[in-house]
Amino acid sequence: MASVRSQEFRLSGHRLRLHEIIFEADTPAGKLFDVALLVAIVASVTVVMLESVEAINDRYGAALRALEWLFTLLFTAEYGVRLYAVQRPSKYALSFFGAVDLLSVLPTYASLVFGATQSLAVIRAFRLLRIFRVLKLAHYVGEAEVLMAALRASRAKITVFLGAVVTITICAGTLIYLIEGGQDSGFTSIPRSVYWAIVTVTTVGYGDIAPQTAFGQVLAAVLMILGYGIIAVPTGIMSAELAIQRHEPVSTQACPSCSGEWHDADAEFCKYCGSSL
Repeated sequence: MASVRSQEFRLSGHRLRLHEIIFEADTPAGKLFDVALLVAIVASVTVVMLESVEAINDRYGAALRALEWLFTLLFTAEYGVRLYAVQRPSKYALSFFGAVDLLSVLPTYASLVFGATQSLAVIRAFRLLRIFRVLKLAHYVGEAEVLMAALRASRAKITVFLGAVVTITICAGTLIYLIEGGQDSGFTSIPRSVYWAIVTVTTVGYGDIAPQTAFGQVLAAVLMILGYGIIAVPTGIMSAELAIQRHEPVSTQACPSCSGEWHDADAEFCKYCGSSL
């Protein structure tokens, strides 16, 4: 234990100050930083969306692209500072927000090589999830943790259920192809027929392909009725798991080592990397 403790080191000086400002919202400076960051994220997403409107792009395209590069450089610098302000940069880089922060700037740089990929920069809207920490909505963060725990607990059941649904749609698609197959009906191949089965089971009903024969219409009716039951099953699985999950108070503090969040309110060590909080 002593050898492990001796290998640990804590942030100090300006790095600790940067961590408090960038990753925490308990201080006025930290809250101001996060609010300014959220405003910048909203503005940058708005710029990307406006750039996709042809009339606006024709008139203000140059200005919008300049703003997009300005925001990209700003977020790139912010990402670099975040890596500098934690003890273990790799932990932050591989975290959810670390990945989102990186992916939010890559499309603009990729557009230099691959063309108009900068529109993918709208992924930075995911960064707005930080508003939970900015507004200190610890109660909602705790509820989100309960929801994630329920999703993890029901993952195996839902995976088996989805496997059964995929099997049903493949069988139904193959069967409707045998019944309706032909250029006139639109069921020109098994993959296209499986597409129809998926649209029918999910009760979407685009109407681009429809069975013409009596047997095909009977099969369609069976799939439509089955679709209502299919929609209800995942809901029941999730409801059962949510009913047994316990809500525990959580803290909005971020780990100075890996920037992990959503710790228990009385936690003294990070549950992701074991560092002291």
